[in-house]
Amino acid sequence: MSSSFGKLFSTTTFGESHCKAVGVVIDGCPPGLELTEADIQPQLDRRRPGQSALSTDRKEADQVMILSGTENGKTLGTPIALRVNNKDQRPTDYKEMSDTPRPSHADYTYQMKYGIRASSGGGRSSARETIGNVAAGAVAEKILREKYGVEIVAWVESIGSIEAGTVDSESITREDVDSHITRCPDSEVNTRMEQYVTELKDAGDSVGGIVGCVLRNVPTGIGEPTYDKLEAKLAQVMLAIPATKGFEIGSGFAGTKLQGSQHNDPFIKKGERLGTTTNNSGGIQGGISNGEPIYFRIAFKPPATISMPQQTVNFDGEETVLAAKGRHDPCVVPRAVPIVESMAALVILDMAMQQESRKSMLF
Repeated sequence: MSSSFGKLFSTTTFGESHCKAVGVVIDGCPPGLELTEADIQPQLDRRRPGQSALSTDRKEADQVMILSGTENGKTLGTPIALRVNNKDQRPTDYKEMSDTPRPSHADYTYQMKYGIRASSGGGRSSARETIGNVAAGAVAEKILREKYGVEIVAWVESIGSIEAGTVDSESITREDVDSHITRCPDSEVNTRMEQYVTELKDAGDSVGGIVGCVLRNVPTGIGEPTYDKLEAKLAQVMLAIPATKGFEIGSGFAGTKLQGSQHNDPFIKKGERLGTTTNNSGGIQGGISNGEPIYFRIAFKPPATISMPQQTVNFDGEETVLAAKGRHDPCVVPRAVPIVESMAALVILDMAMQQESRKSMLF
């Protein structure tokens, strides 16, 4: 199903941007895990709208409720249902746009596919849908942290043409990232980004950017070649995030400019295991984790909802001018940081569980 992901740790999200609630059902969570809303809420707080002057003006507390799958603060091994109510939805903001597909939105494609669509907001294509994945990702990350010591940190590398300096992916923390309003850990660049996004918001325009992410202490040997390679699954979930337009891992596109003698990662002994002196592979070789930090980057386009007048046509092909009245982010990358982290956690846990099941079958 298109709203479900994962084989052993699986999630199914539900809800639209302006319906009564959004959420997720998790199947395959191991029993006996200590879990309450307090374990999930911090990531939702980092994702929620209205958290800074640089985000949408929509005000949502995004308080998560555990509806099933736990008792006395521990998981039962049964499906876990998580729900977040929509409290500040304003479907009437989109009434005048119901007959006009908004430029670069999914209005036209959803209408052509289903013959009907949620005309208030973006429906399932809205970033509001990511709440379910962030909530489920928080559960997955708790398991990964407690069982393997996995650390997942994402940050803003660029907004528009403003780029951060070198970020030390070996040591960067979420505290480093969240200490800046743009979630760019470069203080000087953060100020320039903040000014730029503020100017665009005042003008009714928008801008894109790049989010970097590192996964540390990922177990060696996870990934299911050939079509479920670890980087392929990471790319799949990252490109499922609204507004994404690109994914690269390790050296990425820059690696195409190197020679093999420059790009190869020589092996050395690191304690009780083998490691590499460089990490152009981004922690994955042959679709399988090699024990080095996994590093990747995701490109986000400018948000399509802008309040500047745009020349377009309605569904009947008649020319019209459209200026969005809905509330929107002038730049999604600061709020995308916890989404990226959570999606990565879903992939790593599902792959780790598949590898664990294989090891349990060894003679």
